[in-house]
Amino acid sequence: MLNMLQVIRLDYVSCVLTVLATVLIGKKLWQGWVVAGLNSAVVCVIGVRTAQFGFVPANLLCIALYTSNLVNWRVRTRPSQETNHLESES
Repeated sequence: MLNMLQVIRLDYVSCVLTVLATVLIGKKLWQGWVVAGLNSAVVCVIGVRTAQFGFVPANLLCIALYTSNLVNWRVRTRPSQETNHLESES
């Protein structure tokens, strides 16, 4: 398993996650914030592996912001979904 992690090109993984997160957030889907958080974790690993430690605190801050956005988006979308559910039951 450890050899597999060394073979995976994390820069390409980060690239794909960045594009996916951008598309999902652009479509106003909360899952985009989760993907963005995963991407920031990948960038932290890249920063540690390459001794570019400035990436770590910056991306930890990004993860905190993504978590805040995720909570706010989930709270905002939940009441409208419940209203639609109640209207369909009537």
